[in-house]
Amino acid sequence: MSATETALASRDDFAAMLEESFSHAEPAEGTVVKGTVVAIEKDLAIIDIGLKTEGRVALREFAGPGRDQEIKVGDEVEVYLERVENALGEAVLSRDKARREESWVRLEKAFNAQEKVSGVIFNQVKGGFTVDLDGAVAFLPRSQVDIRPIRDVGPLMHNPQPFQILKMDRRRGNIVVSRRTVLEETRAEQRHELVQNLEEGQVIDGVVKNITDYGAFVDLGGIDGLLHVTDIAWRRVNHPTEVLTIGQTVKVKIIKINHETHRISLGMKQLLGDPWEGIEAKYPVGARFKGRVTNITDYGAFVELEPGIEGLIHVSEMSWTKKNVHPGKIVATSQEVEVAILEVDPVKRRISLGLKQTLQNPWEAFAEKYPAGSTVEGEVKNKTEFGLFLGLDGDVDGMVHLSDLDWNRPGEQVIDEFKKGDIVKAQVLDVDVDKERISLGVKQLGGDPFVDSGETVRKGAIVTCEVIDVKEGGVDVKIVGTDLTTFVKRSELARDRGDQRPDRFAVGEKFDARVTLFDRKARKVQVSIKALEIAEEKEAVAQFGSQDSGASLGDILGAALKKASEKTD
Repeated sequence: MSATETALASRDDFAAMLEESFSHAEPAEGTVVKGTVVAIEKDLAIIDIGLKTEGRVALREFAGPGRDQEIKVGDEVEVYLERVENALGEAVLSRDKARREESWVRLEKAFNAQEKVSGVIFNQVKGGFTVDLDGAVAFLPRSQVDIRPIRDVGPLMHNPQPFQILKMDRRRGNIVVSRRTVLEETRAEQRHELVQNLEEGQVIDGVVKNITDYGAFVDLGGIDGLLHVTDIAWRRVNHPTEVLTIGQTVKVKIIKINHETHRISLGMKQLLGDPWEGIEAKYPVGARFKGRVTNITDYGAFVELEPGIEGLIHVSEMSWTKKNVHPGKIVATSQEVEVAILEVDPVKRRISLGLKQTLQNPWEAFAEKYPAGSTVEGEVKNKTEFGLFLGLDGDVDGMVHLSDLDWNRPGEQVIDEFKKGDIVKAQVLDVDVDKERISLGVKQLGGDPFVDSGETVRKGAIVTCEVIDVKEGGVDVKIVGTDLTTFVKRSELARDRGDQRPDRFAVGEKFDARVTLFDRKARKVQVSIKALEIAEEKEAVAQFGSQDSGASLGDILGAALKKASEKTD
């Protein structure tokens, strides 16, 4: 071979070697590369990635939550090249980081396409759980674990299951996932399919899944229906636990289906006969029945007449006399009582009952025992601006109006003489059973002085008066022989102005006066000394003037005054 040929051959060999060296360039740091397991020493795998020296990877990195991968010599694996050579001259490799890089790429595609991903819950942290998404660690908030709050998450741990990625931030390394979203979507699909196979009026078996204060949720085979407490039985059910238990199999009727919200209303009582049919014939108005008190409220008490049939005793129909008492102080729950049917409304399914109607009306009993004109005795229960209220026989009250306290004095003045607890006698004036009113009178026990005075007191009559009080404007007097009292004004105490002085009279002193007003209807009587003196003067003038026409006016007046003085003495 010539020198030229030899030179050309050497040049071709160098180019081929150079090309081969470029095709077998060393792997770059920070990338995922493929390698071969060449040996396994204790808990380490020796991996050749084509460098001068091999790298070591802990066997635990090939396993993880939800996977138990075994490797052997000759297996090809992907690893992450952190450094080409460390201080020991070995390549620094990581299977975890390789898997994480692979996962992030795959997860980002799934997140953008809104696809579900598979993961394993492997640890509990504050506010939720950590999930392994085949190398990438995500956070599962507690609120996103299930549709309903669950107490024990143990059965969900370390089991592969689908999740929906809610949020990703590769720069910060944050991933938030939800299991609840997947369940809701699956449940919605199942509910839609199940609801399509159900019909209103259909009778179906179900299992009580949950019980609340307002009803029970019944599993109909993948979809829940609500059995409201009012649809469990025709009778009153205070709480569903009185009839149902969780896990119990029940036969229910589908009352209503809402195809938009997939809500199903169920009923148990609808499978039984309606006890309200023919209710009016069974419970005629006025008839009496025995029942059991099932519930007590502020406005009355409910009484069960038979299973499924309840009536209300309104508080106003519980007692004849206890008007402002809570029903719970008259009857007790579970007590058996006799009631009267007051009204039946089959449309509204209401029965009005009366408790007091089974007892005698105390006003009727009082009227029979104490007719008008009878004398009764009672304790002062209350004083009002219009009279006294007395507690009477039969636990009823009677009222003494102010005008019936005294014949002569105003009631406003007399009522102050009475106080609560006093025992007072009174006369029955009227009993109104319908209005439940009893009218009483105290003054009627003493008789009417305007009637009892007879002909003794009449207009123009001369009466004797006794002073009972002396005042600046006149004197209070009592007409002797009667119970009539009146007030004589200063101007009526004498004819002469100089004698019109109240202080010239003393309590207990008596004098004659002329009746100037006597009105039985208006109950007014007035007397006047002045009127008497003027009348006597006229009488004297007429008498002396006819006997001696020559007598002077002074003689006549003197004789009249002397006669009046003698009469007074």
